[in-house]
Amino acid sequence: MARRAELALGVLPFYSKWVPTFSPKVGDIARAWHVVDADGLVLGRMCTEVARILRGKHKPIFAPHIDTGDHVVIVNAAKVVMTAGKAEKKRAWSHSGYPGGISSRSYAELLASKPEEVVRDAVKGMLPKGPLGRQMLGKLKVYAGPSHPHAAQCPEVLDLSSIARRAS
Repeated sequence: MARRAELALGVLPFYSKWVPTFSPKVGDIARAWHVVDADGLVLGRMCTEVARILRGKHKPIFAPHIDTGDHVVIVNAAKVVMTAGKAEKKRAWSHSGYPGGISSRSYAELLASKPEEVVRDAVKGMLPKGPLGRQMLGKLKVYAGPSHPHAAQCPEVLDLSSIARRAS
């Protein structure tokens, strides 16, 4: 009982006082648009930075339970690279739902046929699971070629060449 009274009076040491969780309001969140040129970038390194931007961890108003991230447009997804021969070694598995319906394809085949899906799935695995992650993934636009239809949003060029080291 004495502890409760001390807590009410504020006489406990500073380390035992609680700090309320900051929860940004809808009006506090300003969403920007970014363009990433994936030409020659390593897939995993690029996707970690894109996931960080989509989540909003680069902003001071970040809260883990609210979507505070920006929109990201990735162009030249067909020119993304994988290191250490992973494009040929690593396999993507899918199942039809029927017995014996499992199939696999190498990432080299997937990059040749559906490069947008390879990049999108890599980013998807780095986002939170559930409704919040799906909302964040909705702000990601991936295009295999160099053009995109989002010029009206005036996206800023996001230079990841220093962070996501280019494959040599």
